[in-house]
Amino acid sequence: MKAPALDRIAIISDIHGNLPALGAVLADIEARGITRIYGLGDLAGKGPSGAEVIDISRRVCVTTVKGNWDAGLADGDADAISIWHRRQLGPERLAYLRDLPETLDFRLSGRSVRLFHASARGINHRVRQYDSRDDHLQMFDNTDFTGHGPLPDIVGYGDVHTAYVKTFAHKCLFNAGSVGNPLDVPLACYAILEGRFDGAEPAPWTVSLARLPYDIEASIRQAEISGMPDLEYYINELRTARYRGLTPKPLKVPG
Repeated sequence: MKAPALDRIAIISDIHGNLPALGAVLADIEARGITRIYGLGDLAGKGPSGAEVIDISRRVCVTTVKGNWDAGLADGDADAISIWHRRQLGPERLAYLRDLPETLDFRLSGRSVRLFHASARGINHRVRQYDSRDDHLQMFDNTDFTGHGPLPDIVGYGDVHTAYVKTFAHKCLFNAGSVGNPLDVPLACYAILEGRFDGAEPAPWTVSLARLPYDIEASIRQAEISGMPDLEYYINELRTARYRGLTPKPLKVPG
């Protein structure tokens, strides 16, 4: 007897007001027949179309967790860049960002999955791909930030704009990359979880990363027309996938 098809979940993160990138990713998700989408935060900021991105995300995502940019904009960061982006959003969208949950837990194929923006310690604590094994294992901890439910077997997050998957003994850590501001390769990126959604019994499951081209120059034209601040750095990041257009210092990879 043929087993029923596995459920698929799209995990999108760090859109940062990039409407063409979000459009390309959502078209790819639809083409794959995926209907359940979770967001990992940082909907606005950096790019010019935060208002449109928030409106679309509210419509298509089952749940979105709060990112550090979401919190900073909602809580009234006083720098000129945040003030410009906050003006584009308006009070109702800022209230929406302020009220976003900080974590999401669910079951997949008998395993506990936890999603958050940055780490188990909070939205402003950054964990990178080449940090220590101990740093990565702490992503599976229960903390005051995550709550003290069942310990997760699978953890997904965003924040650092670099996608990867790592496995440990009976655990899997993945970063969904960035839809709108990737800082590894200049391609929009999101993650796909596959398994038995909300299933308590052990069953097959996978996590994969999808990267796809989008119209970067259209995103740049939108940013130029908008008159947004920090424009030069944003353009460089989109074209080079490097933070502020700079090649990062070499990272020491643990042996």
